[in-house]
Amino acid sequence: MGRCIGTRSIQFEHPVAIRSWATVAGRKEASGKLKRQFDFILEDNIFGEKSWERAEQKMQQYAIELAMEKASLYGHQLDYFLGGDLLNQIIATSYTARNIGAPYFGLYGACSSLVEGMILASCLLDGGFGRRAAVCTSSHHDAAERQLRYPTEMGVQRTLSAQWTVTGSGAYILDQEAGNWYITGAVPGRVIDRGIKNSSDMGSAMAASAVDTISAWLEDMHDLDTLDYIITGDLGKIGYEICRQQLTERGFDIAGKYYDCGMQLYHAEDQDVHAGGSGCGCSAVVLGAKYLPLMAEKQHSRLLLVGTGALLSPLTVQQGQTIPGIAHAVLIEYHQEGSGC
Repeated sequence: MGRCIGTRSIQFEHPVAIRSWATVAGRKEASGKLKRQFDFILEDNIFGEKSWERAEQKMQQYAIELAMEKASLYGHQLDYFLGGDLLNQIIATSYTARNIGAPYFGLYGACSSLVEGMILASCLLDGGFGRRAAVCTSSHHDAAERQLRYPTEMGVQRTLSAQWTVTGSGAYILDQEAGNWYITGAVPGRVIDRGIKNSSDMGSAMAASAVDTISAWLEDMHDLDTLDYIITGDLGKIGYEICRQQLTERGFDIAGKYYDCGMQLYHAEDQDVHAGGSGCGCSAVVLGAKYLPLMAEKQHSRLLLVGTGALLSPLTVQQGQTIPGIAHAVLIEYHQEGSGC
């Protein structure tokens, strides 16, 4: 079993390998900074279905099937499936679980769901409760806008602080067998509420939780110098600047190693995404399309992935309630073939 270090960090005794992954993205996402680095690109956002919600479920299904194909696995060989999305009752993921048939944990951590799933799956595998698990999350711009804000057909003007929900899905197969990419540690997040009520400024609502989680890891592990990357899930431009400034004020020199997935996906001005990307699919596609391959180029590298989530619902927004934030983190390390972890 893993062990707790410091205030709340976890170090796994048996690091869990990321055996394979797959990313599926929309055309807008494929026209951004990562261009053709995704495994599959949709021809359009409806993906041959009758609704955006059905398209999201199909997208997630395709991502996990691609990841399992890469690992030469079938659904019955998975001990667990963990995942989530932004739709009410995480219905896209539940329908995907229905098709896979593996024991299922449905998660709602908003945009932090990928990392939440990775932490829980790693705890299960490190504890000897299974051999392999799949973690998959997704989001769909049109489905999320219709549910959380305004239907796109209304043409409502978006504020400059708003982020663009990513149409995308990422699936990851975690395994006890040896590999190159390993999840070696984690920090479960705490819910922090700074009183932000503007649902078009989720970066500000999530920033404090990101600062809290990153600070907890750095204070517990004292490994800032050996980290190559600190990647937040999707704070966007505004949340990123708040997080960077507050970490600097706490004495953490993160210059040159801190980035945000919401700022890595799009050409912000040319693609009219305002503050950047967001959604459960944001960190899920950026991690697989950019950062895991980039870690391999360095041969030996360490990445702290911090999934950030705004825990709001349409009802709480309509009632004028504040938006709590949460941030979970996992440490991912890359080791050359045969070098172990």
